[in-house]
Amino acid sequence: MALEHLTKESFKEKVFNFELNKEWKFEGTVPVIIDFYANWCGPCKMVAPLLEELQTEYGDKLTIYKVNTEEQQELAGMFGIQSIPSFLFIPSEGQPQMALGALPKETFKSAINNVLKVSIN
Repeated sequence: MALEHLTKESFKEKVFNFELNKEWKFEGTVPVIIDFYANWCGPCKMVAPLLEELQTEYGDKLTIYKVNTEEQQELAGMFGIQSIPSFLFIPSEGQPQMALGALPKETFKSAINNVLKVSIN
């Protein structure tokens, strides 16, 4: 299952309209993970299949998006992305949290459970 790549426009529509809102206001209906990556980044490539697996496992309980930091420099800059991969975990309610580096699958599952409040069972 290919993950959707966000542009500035689709990000504003699906995640956060930063041109309308100063304060964080989530536009989505289910929790989101955003993978900030680049094509040249080795660890990003290692994590990519994991994210696709997670999207398949969790189905419509959460959405995983990708942001190419080379193509979407404004979005990357907005979140102060210095190193990749970086992952933004966005719960339905409350503030998003950032995690840095290539995480193992169990760590993703733990964050999905604890930060996003989503479980498979």
